[in-house]
Amino acid sequence: MKSDLKTAPIPSLNPHSKLKIDATLILITGILAGCGLIYEYLLSHYAARVLGAVETVIYTIISLMIVSMGVGSFLSSRINDAFSGVVILELILALAGSAAILICSGVMVGTYVLPQVLAETLNLPAGLPIDGGLFRVLDEAAQLSPYVMACILGLLIGMEIPLIARVREILHSQHIKNNIGTIYGADYIGAGVGAIIWVGWMLSIDPALAGALTAMVNLAVGFLFICKFYQKVRHREVLLATHGLFFVIAFTVAWQGPTWQNMAENMMYSDRVIYQHDTRFQRLVVTRRERGRDGAPVLTFHLNGRVQFASDDENIYHSMLVNPAMMASARHDSILIIGGGDGLALRDVLTWNPKSVMLLDLDEELVEFFTHSNSAIDNRAFIKMNRGSFSDPRVKTKFGDAWLSVDLLITEGKRFDTIIVDLPDPNHPDLNKLYSTGFYNKLRNVLTGDGALVVQSTSPYHAKRTFLSIGKTIEASGFSQVDQYHANVPSFGEWGWTIAVPLGTAPKTRIKNFKEPLPESWATPEMIDASFVFGHNFFSNKQQIKINRTRSNTIYQYHLQDWNSGRNTSRN
Repeated sequence: MKSDLKTAPIPSLNPHSKLKIDATLILITGILAGCGLIYEYLLSHYAARVLGAVETVIYTIISLMIVSMGVGSFLSSRINDAFSGVVILELILALAGSAAILICSGVMVGTYVLPQVLAETLNLPAGLPIDGGLFRVLDEAAQLSPYVMACILGLLIGMEIPLIARVREILHSQHIKNNIGTIYGADYIGAGVGAIIWVGWMLSIDPALAGALTAMVNLAVGFLFICKFYQKVRHREVLLATHGLFFVIAFTVAWQGPTWQNMAENMMYSDRVIYQHDTRFQRLVVTRRERGRDGAPVLTFHLNGRVQFASDDENIYHSMLVNPAMMASARHDSILIIGGGDGLALRDVLTWNPKSVMLLDLDEELVEFFTHSNSAIDNRAFIKMNRGSFSDPRVKTKFGDAWLSVDLLITEGKRFDTIIVDLPDPNHPDLNKLYSTGFYNKLRNVLTGDGALVVQSTSPYHAKRTFLSIGKTIEASGFSQVDQYHANVPSFGEWGWTIAVPLGTAPKTRIKNFKEPLPESWATPEMIDASFVFGHNFFSNKQQIKINRTRSNTIYQYHLQDWNSGRNTSRN
């Protein structure tokens, strides 16, 4: 501080000038706070989508940024010239913020494609696994890149408030009462505005674009600061020119960054990416694989990088999801589907000629993609795949959180003959509650006494504890009979489901005794009957498996540990 006052003596300011200076600095503080919070949310959101383990990644990124901001606050005292320091800081922050997503994406893609490049260069045998030793180390190091960027951005953001507080005192030529309180007040309000902008708009745009736009705001603040305090900023002409250069860089990233990121991301898919879109809740990706002159191309649909279905074998999954539940239900008049926004389970349900079907899904944009033709992609193949099921007059679609939506159904006194739960795997705390005793109790209250419930239950091979926990959790929710079954779906391997009834005979017994012909589907009665058979001692450790209570996060933790231990990619 002494160095600032010696090198830049400040004449006394009149009250009007002090008010204008304060207004400018408070405005700058609020804007920078909003930018900082957007960087924090942006990086944690991107890292969670790429790395999975959503809750752990988000909290770790935010924690690292907060700690780094504290370190940055300490280091700000080593900057002698507060005025030039603010300007240079915004330049560096803008560059790091605009490049953060591209750097992380590039590093992770580089480690992913390196083994493939080496295999082709060295002409190694096809199918030879190249994923151990150095490659495993590089892969793990690449996955640390979002955390490294979080520390860098947090360090820079943490320097902003102390420097602006020093600038304010220098300009007033005295210690200002409640200076820190005023600056932090502007910081908190600005962060709140940044959160609103993130949730209301930036959450649904490309991450690279969001980072570049935020960087442009940082540059605009730096430019404003130079103009307002022109005589007090050293090397102002060079800094102004650098602002212009960095703005061009940020603009280029905003313009081409999404394309670059998509190109990098596309390299991580085995098939050609033909469509990408970010909704408020998830990232949609469609890939296409050609199968020669006589074979139809295979379209694969991904959510947040995970396979949801492929056009050549989705009938296996959906046939095994829908038909056992319908066979175990006494009637098929009123059906409830939770999830299933692709309309494929709905398609199979409609073959049973129900009187009404209600489908609950969180993401309206996802359902829209499978309902109406999209100008960005020829999605008619998907609408043909689900046979235009969302246009059937018997179907009613509701959007929102399933937990709250089922509460509303209970209040309205609704009852359904069959409930089909086709939700993503419990890889997020918000999904964990939809695999809990609390949620299954709710579903039991809207299921008829002679109806049946079926729940997609992840892989009994790759995530055995998760699979068993889902079964035990449904048992603990008041269902009298619970059975589990499995089948192989080539796109994502051995898969499992859980079926339950509130009263009466066990589901697998009802299915065995079902004598009516099945609607046209992949599964036959004999195959469905055999799917309830598991290997020797498969259920031997079931007693040690925990039940997932509403707030326990048990299934989320099981899922995280099960899939990470084998480095597999789950369906959801």
